[in-house]
Amino acid sequence: MSELHWKSAITKVEPNKLAVRGYKLDELMGRVSYAQMVYLLLKGELPPENTGKMIEAILVSSVDHGTTPPSVLSALTVASTGAPLNAAVAAGILSISQFHGGAIEECMHILHKGMELIKNDGKTLDEAATAVINDYRAMGLKLSGFGHRVHNNDPRTTKLFALAKAYGVAGKYVELANAFVARMQVITGKTLPLNVDGAIAALLCEMDFDPILANGFFMIARVPGLLAHIHEEKTRQKPMRKIHPSDVEYDGPDERSL
Repeated sequence: MSELHWKSAITKVEPNKLAVRGYKLDELMGRVSYAQMVYLLLKGELPPENTGKMIEAILVSSVDHGTTPPSVLSALTVASTGAPLNAAVAAGILSISQFHGGAIEECMHILHKGMELIKNDGKTLDEAATAVINDYRAMGLKLSGFGHRVHNNDPRTTKLFALAKAYGVAGKYVELANAFVARMQVITGKTLPLNVDGAIAALLCEMDFDPILANGFFMIARVPGLLAHIHEEKTRQKPMRKIHPSDVEYDGPDERSL
């Protein structure tokens, strides 16, 4: 055993055998969902069925938000130069950072601060939310996860919380997130509804994920959307075009039901 020897607890690879977190990969195939595999990789255990469904819903909720987000614009710009698929996808992923996607992690920290006040200081949900809001305002910091540049009632938040209740995932963090919305309206006089990033943050807190993984969920969700936009750019648009960030017209299928 050399001095460079190291260990990993994720995947074991042997001739004709592959195991992820101790489970044979070929036995998992056809039996667990992609979302359950994400949970297994990140947490080390297979999730309860409803938790897997919650992860699936989270990934679907963030799969795409049109052509205007920085990740898509970056990917389209690189694709327009004739760069290969991996380079265009990488450009999009590299654009997901503190101000684009990072709100999930930041909101998780906000909710954790509130929950610490509840558990350690005996504060109520409203008292904890008020204390954190006032602290952030005093420091001149933005409360990430609240408000949206397009939606004043994000339909994804409503659906995620409805599913969380149905799946038995919703708990104190969801209650705390809603308390933040109510207290911010009282304190600031502004209606700043919980956006999809805030909803995901609350649910990841409920499922006890490390905040450092939060941006990863956004990345995992967005890759299929990036692929679709990159493919459309390469097959429909002229190379090296000037890409206007908002002067774009949707011409896909009319609204349809499942």
